[in-house]
Amino acid sequence: MKKIAGRKSADDAKIDLTPMLDVVFILLIFFVVTATFLSETAISAASSDNNNDNPPPPEDDQPRNILFEIGPNNEIILNGNPRPIIETQIRSNIDQLKAENPAASVIIQPDNSSDVSTLVMIMDAARQAGMANISIVEPN
Repeated sequence: MKKIAGRKSADDAKIDLTPMLDVVFILLIFFVVTATFLSETAISAASSDNNNDNPPPPEDDQPRNILFEIGPNNEIILNGNPRPIIETQIRSNIDQLKAENPAASVIIQPDNSSDVSTLVMIMDAARQAGMANISIVEPN
């Protein structure tokens, strides 16, 4: 019998996946080799709720950090001071505390229900004041 031209047998319709697997493995090797593995560390910040359990002040050789706490109503508390500060005082307070201790870093502890705009405002003021180390910590 004669084969009809244009018809192929079922055996000829296979797709070879080997080149696609080669490309996937090359991409996997590329991303694994070029990936940077970072280890993040968290620090514990003092809360204004624990007024009776205040830790002792740091010694002179330890840098004092600048702690901003953002309350649920977006009130800004600086270094555990019970009186909140207003937005226009943020930059001047950072400048003053940086002059006292140039090695200090800014730590921001936002409340879960606070606005992100308040957090960004504090970060912008810290960067404008020339602070290189700005950290955000979880609320207690």
